[in-house]
Amino acid sequence: MIRILSANPLKTRIVPFGLAIACLLLVVACGGRSVRRDVPPSPRKVVDKKELSRLGYTIQAGAFASAANAAAFTRRLQENGLDSTYFVARQGLYKVRFGDFSTRQKARARAEELKASGIIEEFYIVAPEQYAVSRMDARGEHYLRDELVKTARSFLGIDYLWGGESAETGFDCSGLTMTVYQLNGLALPRNSRQQFAAGNPVELSSLQKGDLIFFAGVGDKVSHVGVFIGEGRFIHAPGKGKKIRIDKLEKDYFSRKFVGARSYL
Repeated sequence: MIRILSANPLKTRIVPFGLAIACLLLVVACGGRSVRRDVPPSPRKVVDKKELSRLGYTIQAGAFASAANAAAFTRRLQENGLDSTYFVARQGLYKVRFGDFSTRQKARARAEELKASGIIEEFYIVAPEQYAVSRMDARGEHYLRDELVKTARSFLGIDYLWGGESAETGFDCSGLTMTVYQLNGLALPRNSRQQFAAGNPVELSSLQKGDLIFFAGVGDKVSHVGVFIGEGRFIHAPGKGKKIRIDKLEKDYFSRKFVGARSYL
C-alpha cells in the first residue's frame, strides 16, 4: 500500500501499490502531462469577416421622367460635394438620394440649407428602417439577397449614364453596383477596386445572389464589376452608349477577364 499525500491533509488517501505504479507509468508515457478527455479540442480560428457600414438617414429629392435628367441632377449634386445617386422609383419615374446622416434632424437641416440655396426643391427624409438591410435580421439573409437582385433588375434596359472620372479606376461601371447596395441600406464604396477590397472573397462555385463579380482591364487590374443574379448570370453596365443588361459569366470574354468575386453579407 502507498500513502498518497494531498495539498489538503484531510484528503490524504491510501491506494494499492499496483494502482500507484500504473498511474506513474501512464504519466511517464504521456511525457509527464496529465490527460483530460473531457475537454473538447479548441475550435478552428475564424478569419474576421468584413462588413459594410449601414446607411443612416438620407435625403431624397427630385422626380424625373427620364434617366438622363435624373443623371444630370445627380451630377449637379456631386459638383456641390454631395455623394448622390439616382434610381428607378417605378417605371418611367426616377429619383435621387444623397447623404448619410446620423439623425433625422441633421438630415432635415442639411436639406433645408440646400433648398434655401436653390440646389434642391422638395425633399423627403429616408429613415434607416426603410431599407431592406434593416429587415434582414427578421427575414433572413436570402431576403436581402433577393432585394439586391430585384433592385439591379429595375435598371435593366436603362441607358448607361453615370459617366466617370476615369475608366481605369472602374468608377463608371461601379455606379450601378454602388447604387444597388445603397438603395438597400449598405454603404458600398464608389469605384470597383475599392469595392473589391471591401468584400469577402468567394469561390466561383459558392456564388450567391447579390454577390459582386469583378473583371480585369488593362494590366490585369480590377476595372469592371457586376451583380451576380444566379444561374451563371450577372447584371452590369457594359460601358458608355450601352444599356444595362444581363450577361453570362461563361462567355469567353468574361471568363477570361474574371478576377474574383466578393460577398458583403
